[in-house]
Amino acid sequence: MKKLIKNNVHWVGKVDWELERFHGYELSTHHGSTYNSYLIQERKNVLVDTVWMPFAKEFVANLTREIDLNQIDFIIINHGEVDHSGALTALMKHIPNTPIYCTANAVKSLKGQYHQDWNFQTVKTGDKLDIGNGKELIFVEMPMLHWPDSMATYMTKDNILFSNDAFGQHYASERLFNDLVDQGDLFKEAIKYYANILAPFSQVLRKKLEEIRSLELAIDIIATSHGVIWRDKPMQIVEAYSQWANDYKENQITIIYDTMWNGTKKIAEKIALGIELADPAVVVKVFNLSKSDQNDLITEVFKSKQVVIGSPTINRSILHSIAGFLHLMKELKFKNKKAAAFGCYGWSGESTKVINELLGDAGFEIIDEGFRNQWNPNEERQLDAIEYGKKIANA
Repeated sequence: MKKLIKNNVHWVGKVDWELERFHGYELSTHHGSTYNSYLIQERKNVLVDTVWMPFAKEFVANLTREIDLNQIDFIIINHGEVDHSGALTALMKHIPNTPIYCTANAVKSLKGQYHQDWNFQTVKTGDKLDIGNGKELIFVEMPMLHWPDSMATYMTKDNILFSNDAFGQHYASERLFNDLVDQGDLFKEAIKYYANILAPFSQVLRKKLEEIRSLELAIDIIATSHGVIWRDKPMQIVEAYSQWANDYKENQITIIYDTMWNGTKKIAEKIALGIELADPAVVVKVFNLSKSDQNDLITEVFKSKQVVIGSPTINRSILHSIAGFLHLMKELKFKNKKAAAFGCYGWSGESTKVINELLGDAGFEIIDEGFRNQWNPNEERQLDAIEYGKKIANA
């Protein structure tokens, strides 16, 4: 069932209540998601994006109830990833000659995924498409936000920015707009989305936000590809992105560890106590990686000014859970953050050295050589860990 966005623009997407993982198994989606597709019915009828392939048959059937498919004049594909373009194959069986407007890179990705030579019309920033009634679609390339093929589409007069992945959230709701949902949940999912997907491209995003501002487009609605649509103060999410893209950090220190026999856990708790004693104003969070969601933890790292990572020594190295998480941190290219290491050992004790090397490789400023403890920490060493926490707080 289509839902009104504004005037002759309707949502014709899919709410996926059951989605738990995304990008394979890489990203957790605790609140499900949506695949937002839009139907513009001016003098020309335009479909903006489609939905993920598992819902292709349902999407085409629903779209057929809303419009004779042969009356669709143009299709806009802002980004070729399958959660946006997945219904194209099913749709194009009905209307194989309909022009598809997208970037040159999107042609490559669409051909590479679906092996079809459809009627592609390549566009670049500033190109326009007349849709009648004095309205135009203006295209804005957004490479690496988050694929090289990405773009946004702006609709004049109605002042709608179809932003694709930018400004979205993995957030399923029967209420389509930002002012109708829980604001805490909304912004929690928005910052998680940014931290886990867009953070590596923050430098690119800063420049793109400046470019969008320079176009001086009046934006009344930001119609994303995932989650709710920003109609109430839509520029609030743009301003949030401006902050997040600028080496973002809050007054927070996050401690993340994994443990074998709870010695490293004890040290984590004592370090946290030391931080709290030295700086009662700082937010301290402690997580056992093996009992936590890694994407939620990435969000906490993104928000932090310092992270403290702990692992016992095993096979002269660290637990593979911590190694994998540090690799994920490296991929996301966080900037302007400090870090430290800690861990217990029985014999050789390499874990802090290995952690520091991986943290440095991930772009973190290393505070010192770390806190090492042989065997299970006794009362004296637990007191030392508290003092180390104070040092972390003052770093």
